[in-house]
Amino acid sequence: MNPVAGSPVRIEAFLDPRLSRWLWLVKWLLAVPHYIVLFFLWIAFFFVTVVAFFAILFTGQYPRSLFDFNVGVLRWNWRVGYYAHTALGTDRYPPFTLADVADYPAHLDVAYPERLSRGLVLVKWWLLVIPQYIVVGMFVGDWGWGWGESDRWHGGGLVYFLSLVAVIVLAFTGRYPVQLFDLLIGLARWVARVAAYAALMTDVYPPFRLDMGPQDFPPPLTKSSAGGTGGTGSPGS
Repeated sequence: MNPVAGSPVRIEAFLDPRLSRWLWLVKWLLAVPHYIVLFFLWIAFFFVTVVAFFAILFTGQYPRSLFDFNVGVLRWNWRVGYYAHTALGTDRYPPFTLADVADYPAHLDVAYPERLSRGLVLVKWWLLVIPQYIVVGMFVGDWGWGWGESDRWHGGGLVYFLSLVAVIVLAFTGRYPVQLFDLLIGLARWVARVAAYAALMTDVYPPFRLDMGPQDFPPPLTKSSAGGTGGTGSPGS
């Protein structure tokens, strides 16, 4: 399925060809240090977004340094989710950094908007995005891609169920079902677009469209908003 042309939010992830059959049972535990760091990063994300709200309202611009920080938080959260509880498509431990890591198999980037609507900022995060919240709620169990009591998606939902099915298949067959992987990345891509829109990082309304598969193009990932390079990694099987 072709991705949405011109979408400012991009997610890519590549499946490790030699996943452990059983490591997924303890990844959530191994990721605890990340959960602790992300807890504080999401608090900072909230306050940064509040400051950005007023900056956009009065100037029509999202301060670049604040934007880069929030992209970094989304990126960090995506890498941890990809490793520990969303798709579980890699056994490589996530790096502790806001920047993109070119050779890590999971990437997230958001194109910086030169101008944002001063009127939309008043309504898009709570009113215009309500239909998307309903859809995302079905995907992840309840809304909050890192917002709330923990950094993770909360509750049950389609993403958790499909991830569990995928790793059970992996445990018994030694192979991760590629079609299921593509679907999970499509769901994560949808959620990321909604998260960025609700966080005031773009005026491009998230499409009601599932863009499956590991690669998200065009355009190619740009230089990382948080100071790294936006590489795409090496495709897995």
